[in-house]
Amino acid sequence: MRKNPFRLVKTLAAALVLVANTAATTPSWGQPVRIKDIADVEGVRDNQLVGYGLVVGLPGTGDRLRTAIFTRQSLVGMLERLGVNTRDNETRLDTRNVAAVMVTANLPSFAQPGSRIDVAVSSLGDAQNLTGGTLLVTPLLGADGAVFAVAQGAVATGAIAVRGAAASVARGVPTSARISAGGIVERAIPYTLAGRDHVRLSLRNPDFTTAQRIAAAINRASGGVARATDPRTVLLTLGGRDPMAFITNIEQLRVEPDQVARVIIEEASGTIVMGSNVRVSTVAIAQGNLTIRITETPQVSQPNPLAGGETTVVPRTQIEVDDQAERRMGVLRGSITLAELVRGLNSLGVGPRDLITILQSIKAAGALQAELEVR
Repeated sequence: MRKNPFRLVKTLAAALVLVANTAATTPSWGQPVRIKDIADVEGVRDNQLVGYGLVVGLPGTGDRLRTAIFTRQSLVGMLERLGVNTRDNETRLDTRNVAAVMVTANLPSFAQPGSRIDVAVSSLGDAQNLTGGTLLVTPLLGADGAVFAVAQGAVATGAIAVRGAAASVARGVPTSARISAGGIVERAIPYTLAGRDHVRLSLRNPDFTTAQRIAAAINRASGGVARATDPRTVLLTLGGRDPMAFITNIEQLRVEPDQVARVIIEEASGTIVMGSNVRVSTVAIAQGNLTIRITETPQVSQPNPLAGGETTVVPRTQIEVDDQAERRMGVLRGSITLAELVRGLNSLGVGPRDLITILQSIKAAGALQAELEVR
């Protein structure tokens, strides 16, 4: 079988007809959204925390202390702080009920001491399952090394792992777990909005047009207080206004975000994602295969009675060659969007793998007016 990299053709003419019929009824892609859904207030953000701890109480599914040296040393150090001396007999420790874990959490903005946060627990050694374990007190550190929270509690994996002598069944990841509200904030990150003269909005998807539209919408509602300083930032001059009340009012305003024409291709899974602004210039596309189909149909040759012959199997081979010579190159006009073309091709059975090849060929020809990102 020999395959041509260009694959479209006979179905292309029907696809173009279908596209032409649906183009007139295609709805508008741009929809206004709230400012709070596409921009954040600069400085109001989460902070990541990390810590190292021990999970105990496991039913023999923890780390092997003979190979997980850090788990053994951590266990010895913990017992020593509690007044139990095991350092002289460290090599005799052989429990499988303890696992070393990394604990991570996000500290929300404006979190105050005493607030509770969720924490994630992940095995660090060769533990097989964290189900049924309990995380001991674990300090959670920020990027500066300071302790901002402390985590402790029973872990929940939400996974099932059953192992027998000849088979095993697993669902989920039993070496990763969570503790709902298992962290207590011990230290707040200082940040105040009161008394500020300026506030910056940070766009989650930087874009010149979107930043300008946000500034224009805010100025229409509150006067000339907003100015787009770059594709990511909109500067707000409060002029004595209450920051909380002002931000509450403007984050409900709606704007239509703009976006760069981009096509994302995930070759591993055959996934294609494209923006609404993607366009295709006039281009001629052809697709064809040389298909050779060989069919074996063995037949049985049965001799007549009393003829003295033997029953034999006679091979029968049928060879079909389809070079698709009747297919012709089609011209794709530049008046339709790529999304409309893909809908037409999908309705005719062109799969994602063929679409990936087609899009890459169109981009190579310079007719795809969008960024093509292959992952």
